[in-house]
Amino acid sequence: MTPRQNNLHGAGLALASFGIYATGDAIVKYMGASYSPFQNIFFSCLFSFPLVAIMLAGDGREGNLIPRKPGLMALRSILGVVNILAGFTAFAYLPMSEAYPIFFAAPILVTLFAIPMLGERIGWQRGAAVVLGMIGVVTVLRPGEANLGFGHLAAITAAVIFAFNSVLMRKTGGSERTVVLMIYPMFANLLVTGLALPFVYEPMPIAHLGLLAGIALTGFLGGILSVAAYRRAQAAVAAAMQYSQIIWATFFGYLLFDDSFDSATIIGTAIIIASGIWIVLREGTPTVKSARVVSETKGRFDLGVLPRLSLWSRLPARLTGRDEGPGDHS
Repeated sequence: MTPRQNNLHGAGLALASFGIYATGDAIVKYMGASYSPFQNIFFSCLFSFPLVAIMLAGDGREGNLIPRKPGLMALRSILGVVNILAGFTAFAYLPMSEAYPIFFAAPILVTLFAIPMLGERIGWQRGAAVVLGMIGVVTVLRPGEANLGFGHLAAITAAVIFAFNSVLMRKTGGSERTVVLMIYPMFANLLVTGLALPFVYEPMPIAHLGLLAGIALTGFLGGILSVAAYRRAQAAVAAAMQYSQIIWATFFGYLLFDDSFDSATIIGTAIIIASGIWIVLREGTPTVKSARVVSETKGRFDLGVLPRLSLWSRLPARLTGRDEGPGDHS
């Protein structure tokens, strides 16, 4: 295939993957109306373990499961627990069309955190994109006009922690085995929510357990397609497709949850999308020599039920069902 065909193919795979991810997020919101985030997270993570085990079983590379930097691994795991709890809580309290714009401020925050944590220097274009994105977030939140509540705080917390953890993993992840980076945060999620489960548990019908399994399955399928997309297309092209999730959120919110949208949310969302795509495309230009912290994070904002997409991409290509193509710039 030509580079253009690879990019088109990769963009199509990315769009499909982010549509699947959004479907899982819609299930999270639906289940959040009836059950505690601790209960939903526990069963979602429990169902995700066999899927991850299938992936890791084929990774025959030698090594043990002891972290080389246990302190940093513990910090990442704790932050991951807070991130997933905040994300599930935000979906329970906020319309999808309102939660997503806040979540998608994460790439902007990644750019900011990379300055002190990675020694990153950003030019005026990415700096302007960061300022623009912050204006978009303020437009969505409308401080002083809208009633900002617990859901907004949860969404902001999730975005901040996701961004910080993304840069932290970029700074330290090279020293750890991929399986170690995957397993410990998942065990932490299962342990914390499992300890809380006896205090919040509500009996669930089989259909609802099936929906929680669906959260794990959509994360797994979305991850497979996303890795294939990043291996086919340039990172900047695939990363820009993540903003299609906001369109899916609008669709699901209107169809399933009777969400309504005001002009401030629409305008703020458009500003955040423009800012994020500006950052990603700017990182994709050959003249940018610094770290491509957003596009190479290989990541949409995620709730943490399954390992991060950037970790999946570090597994051997045969485990994800694709050979590495010319677009693999990781």
